[in-house]
Amino acid sequence: MDKASEIGRETQHWVWLPEKEYPDRQHTKLSCMADGGETNYTVAELVREYAFPGRTVTRVKLRVSGDTAFVLFADGAFLLRGPAAVGGDFLYNDVLRPEYYAFDCEYVPDEPAQTVSLRALVRMGSVRICEYSRGTGGFLLSGTAEFADGGSEELFADARWRIRLLGAYTAPYRYDGAIPPEPFLPAQRVSSPVPTLTAPVPPCAEHILPLENGGIVRLDGPGEYETTFTLDRIYACYVNAALSGCGAEVQLVGYELADGHDWEYDLRFAGSDTFYGMELQSAGGVRVKIKKETPGRTEVRLILRASHYPAPVCAKTETSDPALDLVLDVCAHSLKYCRQTLHLDSPKHCEPLACTGDYYIETLMTAFTYGDLRLAAFDVRRTANLLRQHDGEMFHTTYSLIWVQMLWDVYRLTGETTLLSDNADALDLLLRRFAGYTGENGLVETPPNYMFIDWVVVDGIDLHHPPKALGQTCLCMFYFGALQTAEKIYGVLGETAKAEDARVRCAALRAAVLRELWDGERQLFFEGLNTPTPPSMLYHYMPQNVGKRYFRKHANILAAYFGFFDKEACGALLRRILENDSLGEVQPYFQHFLLDAVYRNGLREEYTLKLLSQWKAPAAECPKGLPEGFYKPTPTYRFDRSHAWAGTPAYALPLAVSGLKMLEPGFRRISLNPSSLGLDFVRTQIPTPYGMIRIEAVNAAAPSVVVPQEIRCTIETSDA
Repeated sequence: MDKASEIGRETQHWVWLPEKEYPDRQHTKLSCMADGGETNYTVAELVREYAFPGRTVTRVKLRVSGDTAFVLFADGAFLLRGPAAVGGDFLYNDVLRPEYYAFDCEYVPDEPAQTVSLRALVRMGSVRICEYSRGTGGFLLSGTAEFADGGSEELFADARWRIRLLGAYTAPYRYDGAIPPEPFLPAQRVSSPVPTLTAPVPPCAEHILPLENGGIVRLDGPGEYETTFTLDRIYACYVNAALSGCGAEVQLVGYELADGHDWEYDLRFAGSDTFYGMELQSAGGVRVKIKKETPGRTEVRLILRASHYPAPVCAKTETSDPALDLVLDVCAHSLKYCRQTLHLDSPKHCEPLACTGDYYIETLMTAFTYGDLRLAAFDVRRTANLLRQHDGEMFHTTYSLIWVQMLWDVYRLTGETTLLSDNADALDLLLRRFAGYTGENGLVETPPNYMFIDWVVVDGIDLHHPPKALGQTCLCMFYFGALQTAEKIYGVLGETAKAEDARVRCAALRAAVLRELWDGERQLFFEGLNTPTPPSMLYHYMPQNVGKRYFRKHANILAAYFGFFDKEACGALLRRILENDSLGEVQPYFQHFLLDAVYRNGLREEYTLKLLSQWKAPAAECPKGLPEGFYKPTPTYRFDRSHAWAGTPAYALPLAVSGLKMLEPGFRRISLNPSSLGLDFVRTQIPTPYGMIRIEAVNAAAPSVVVPQEIRCTIETSDA
């Protein structure tokens, strides 16, 4: 169905609480990050039983959405949760996003039936910062019931659905079961202020995590009780709690590590009742505190529903080094649970699409583990919407440029040319904006900020949002890479004039960077000029510049990563910075660019395993999940332990082992150059649209390579 037809159908089927009875429960802030207005936190329950006398239901196909979060049950069983996230940035959260998303799903009854009972819980109001609203509550449902006789019947949400306010959900993370639900009323049709499109990805998969004693705590009388349920890993999950018997107060404190306190639910149950949490949380365990004042037996059950993007395929790399295998396992696990309805930096932070640097790395990790890049393509398209809506601007300047790399690599991995053509206009806007940041010296001189560089503090300066002297060269390098990539994108699209313009601008930028930012004596780039920042440009994320000239690894890594020089010179630059401890350290995020630079410049045999060894200690210390960094940037900083941007070994090692080069997009033609990298043995798998590539390399022996027959593959023997 085309976009116009889809919009036309969906406008009929949004329903919500009737405005006459609930005039103050109609509207909400667009985001919890938006200034002004009210979140107007509201949870409603909607129900409808469809009866089909004399006809047996074989399947129900549904299209469902809800503002701002919903859970749908069919015949009493969980069916799906949504909606697919809109995306969003840290900027412009008072502006309505251009579209909303629904999920397609199917329900097949366990037994032949002539009825289908549907029930939805819908929360209006954003709680996590990755959530966005249309500004009004609502539930959308349309679909088709299919019967054993071959016929079908349309279903849709209308006034025959019944709805009631669940006042017990008093605020985010608060539940008061002493407040009874309101009476059911006919649902009221409401209009949608923006189009609701069908998400091009499936709903997330969920499963109940096993807990000791089934997550059940029993109390036979009044008193206070505390226990802890510890998980084997750190999971992204939703929190449910059910109580039977006499009422009690229940506090649930979730943590990633045992000494943490990352989220908390305060629940009051007046009697037998069930609480459904609709906020994604990160949990390595939960402390349960129960206070009971009445006699009689009470049973409380904690239910944690782990959530992740469906992952039917999981490629593995196994080596002769158990410590390295543990690193790969932890990386793949953390990636799995950062993949929700959009890529997340972590289920603890739940940051929006603004964090493109994270999601680019996760995309490449996915290509070598789970293989399904639909979510990455969806992220690319949603980020393009942000660029369109705000004239090419995003909160993080470097991340907006990384979007160009992500666009190209998702195309390269999938062969989906429409991804380029559909988003070329957003690319135009981004490049036009950066052309406006270029000064008379040819460098990026007047951006709104130089962030994000790395989770590092230098001389008391946070490289999250550094001054020019610590951020300019990196931003210029990312711009250089974006122009290089734009030339390729425009070339594929046949836009010869735009490709030539990108080439000319890239050459001019390269000349300016060499002239202004290269130290010929030290044969290194320094991190930026020391010229003062005009007062009109200063704000929290653009500090005043400093007078010191900094030589660090970051800008030099990017120069090698983007091929600023020829391969031999880039390799020499990498050796200089890798053997020079005075240039400081980089965190796992920037290690991604370093590992890729090592691979691109023929140094994989020499440095890949050395660099990957940095992950061994944190993986051994906490195999439950990935830390955000190798070390704290400040003594009081507390890293999360579910951060997939730190998982680049899941990409870098199989890439280095395979020596993969994409010769035609979508794995139609590739070359491989397998190597054991000095390990006694290594076995790696790479998922492709045609099946799994399998490589086994044993030190000092010819490698074994199995490639799906649909892929034209050349085996190379040199890194030249």
